Amino acid sequence: MNVNDAVALIRDAVDDASGVWADLGAGTGTFTRALARILGAESTIYAVDADANAVAALRALASTSPTRIMPVRADFTRAFELPELGDALLDGMMLANSLHFVLNAELVLSQLARRVRVGGRVVVVEYDRRAPSRWVPHPIDASRWPRLATSAGLVRAAITATRPSAYSGVLYAGVALRA
Repeated sequence: MNVNDAVALIRDAVDDASGVWADLGAGTGTFTRALARILGAESTIYAVDADANAVAALRALASTSPTRIMPVRADFTRAFELPELGDALLDGMMLANSLHFVLNAELVLSQLARRVRVGGRVVVVEYDRRAPSRWVPHPIDASRWPRLATSAGLVRAAITATRPSAYSGVLYAGVALRA
C-alpha cells in the first residue's frame, strides 16, 4: 500500500485529532507517514516496532519528516516506555496491520487503551473476512471490532473506511474513543 492509499483509509478514523500519538507495530512506516500527513507538523508520533531493521527505517523517516517522529524499539504487547512521555497519556493510538499478530487481542488492547486520554482515539487497520495465515495469524473481522473495542474500555466503535487489499480480502479502518 502506498502512503496516499493509507491516508485515504485512515483519514476519517484519525479525524483532526492532532497531538501525541503512537503507531504500534509501525514496521517501516507506511502508516506512520500517513498519520504524519493527517496530524501535521505540530504533532508527535511514537513509531514503535520490535524489529531493529524497521526501527532503522523509522529513524531515517524521522530525520526527514516535518512531524516529530520518535522511533522506539519495543514489543507493544509487553510493557514499554515512550521517551519523554512520562505519565502523560496519548491523544491517539494506531495499530495498523499489527493487532492480527496478537493471540489475545482483547487483553493487549485493554492494556494499551489505558495509555490514551479520555476521549482520545484508538484506530485499527485490519483485514475483514480473511482466513488465518502466517501473515494474518489472528484476523479481526470488522464485525468483531465493536466487541473488541468495548472489551478494552472503548466506546463509539465504528468502521470508517474499507478498501480491497492487494494481498486478498478487504482492509478496514476502525476507530473507537477512550471512555
